[in-house]
Amino acid sequence: MKSIPTEQAVGLTICHDITEIIAGEHKKVAFKRGHVVRQEDIPHLLRLGKENLFVWSEQAEGMVHEDDAARRIAAAICGPGVVYSDSPTEGRINLKAEFQGLFVLNLDLLEAMNDIQDVTIATVQTLREVSNGQVLAGTRVIPLCVPEERIAAVERLSREQGPLLTVLPFPKMKVGVVTTGSEVFHGRIKDGFTPVLRRKFADWGSELVFTTIVPDEPGATAAAIREALAAGAEMVAVTGGMSVDPDDKTPAAIKEVCDEVVIYGTPVFPGAMFMLGYYGEVPVMGLPGCVMYSRASIFDLIAPRLLAGQRLARRDFTRLAHGGLCPQCPDCRYPNCMFGRG
Repeated sequence: MKSIPTEQAVGLTICHDITEIIAGEHKKVAFKRGHVVRQEDIPHLLRLGKENLFVWSEQAEGMVHEDDAARRIAAAICGPGVVYSDSPTEGRINLKAEFQGLFVLNLDLLEAMNDIQDVTIATVQTLREVSNGQVLAGTRVIPLCVPEERIAAVERLSREQGPLLTVLPFPKMKVGVVTTGSEVFHGRIKDGFTPVLRRKFADWGSELVFTTIVPDEPGATAAAIREALAAGAEMVAVTGGMSVDPDDKTPAAIKEVCDEVVIYGTPVFPGAMFMLGYYGEVPVMGLPGCVMYSRASIFDLIAPRLLAGQRLARRDFTRLAHGGLCPQCPDCRYPNCMFGRG
């Protein structure tokens, strides 16, 4: 490449995209890489502030152009469930979700790759639900050309520690819901939990195969959980009865059924009284009342991970403390906010 006065560039090939920005109207590529400059282009280029242009002369040996660098980085960091376009725009390539699922990012690897000079990779937060076609990351290099060894270093890190970006699909899972509460069981109030859970699980592609209502009695609740398991439930949600009131006895029932209790009580608001246990490989959740009325709660942070097949440990919950306080915004924008994104 070489720099040349714009007025002398007629007939030469531009070696990078040139952007046009008009405040309040648009930002777009006015001239694509590879465009051969014409006489009529000169006034437009000058209006864009381009008194000099980088044009192709001869690429130095051992150097990689920004477009080729972006392609190679994208290929290196792209894991299962992630796709990208082979056509960079302004030297950048975006990587997108191939389907709905859970986005999983190797944070240590992301930091190591960005520590390589001139390499930039920006992503959305890890462990979040993403939709088909959603942009997950963007990558480019800073100069127009970079030394080959820097791109090779990204590729080497990916081979050794990758993948960097993965989307885990949500399989269609069979879910059982056990609603507790004598006031619901005796018909004094309407069950508000089951419709909420039916809608949320349907949004994730799963279905309720078992629902029942039981009084506040550990034996009855434990028996209902076992009925849900016998009905083929691959996940069980037990609603209500999760506080420290004398009549709230759901935790005792979950402990009775499960082989392992991961946690009861989390550093997440709303959702402090959440419980998770496992019966074999089947997760059993104890859901506090906030799940029924809060736009976002601990349930929305944890259920997608369980649906994606992650087996969670206590440490997964303690890590949620940073970012675990929902600010209760008047206009809730979850999941496009920092709740649960420490």
